[in-house]
Amino acid sequence: MSDPLSPDHVAWFRKMLEIRLFEEKVQELFMQGAIQGTTHLCQGQEAVSVGAIGAMRPGDVQTNTYRGHGEALALGMAPETAFAELMGRSSGCSGGVGGSMHLIDVSKGNIGANAIVGAGLPIAVGAAVAFQIRQQPHVALSFFGDGATNIGTFHEALNMAAVWTAPVVFIITNNLYGEYSPLRSTTPLDDLARRAGPYGFPGVIVDGQDVDAVHGATSDAVERARRGEGPTLLEMKTYRYRGHSRADPAKYRPEGELERWTSRDPIELLGARLAADGRVSPDDQAAMRAEVQAEIDAAADRAVQSPYPTLEETERYVYAG
Repeated sequence: MSDPLSPDHVAWFRKMLEIRLFEEKVQELFMQGAIQGTTHLCQGQEAVSVGAIGAMRPGDVQTNTYRGHGEALALGMAPETAFAELMGRSSGCSGGVGGSMHLIDVSKGNIGANAIVGAGLPIAVGAAVAFQIRQQPHVALSFFGDGATNIGTFHEALNMAAVWTAPVVFIITNNLYGEYSPLRSTTPLDDLARRAGPYGFPGVIVDGQDVDAVHGATSDAVERARRGEGPTLLEMKTYRYRGHSRADPAKYRPEGELERWTSRDPIELLGARLAADGRVSPDDQAAMRAEVQAEIDAAADRAVQSPYPTLEETERYVYAG
């Protein structure tokens, strides 16, 4: 942990609050029928999104998953733009035709969230190799879940990244569940970072509830890649508070598991440090939360006023001339 705390920590705290309250609002909107289709929420994983994205520089890119709202917001997507996309409105980041699983903003380095498990891995490797070819000092990050480490694309991407010494950082958001299946029912080991070993590059286990630990490990991996030393596999040990998607009550979780993880809530951990350091008092933190909540509510209200895309607007995403 860095000591003393810096202004970055206050910004991280606020961004983590934004992500948490955004996701809670998404669930509210879904229950009201304002969001059609499925949603996959990331409450509990905010430190992974904010800490890792904080290690990126302008020109770097990242890919993420259908549980990627946190990464999109951490990279600077406006909540209103994200809400509009989730509600299928034309002012959304993908014109309202992508929905919850396809938040993208190439201008900010978000080159794609994917509904297909593991699909972002080869895309990130391709971006990294493009940086090499163009002799650009940029790095690609790829966020994916623990379940993706069991599919062929994961191994193919790690193998090619190693062969090409590609400037890419692979980030496993290990929240212990692949959809509804606990990790140990599908995977013969607990520490997925060990899977980097056969490919000849480092695998690092990280406390995904500690934004400093996430930021530090990702910064080291990013700088290693930027120096031309190749990929790193980071395993962020974290947890999702809600079920896999929309109405999943997650009754498959063992008794007490959720409580054990919420006792190390990433926002509360950072908040306690900020208070102890005298930088942001508990009262100021409560005021910040109320302010962010008001911003989130207002963003959702504005987003719902945007029109739905017309047939002509959607055709350009389906047909090529």
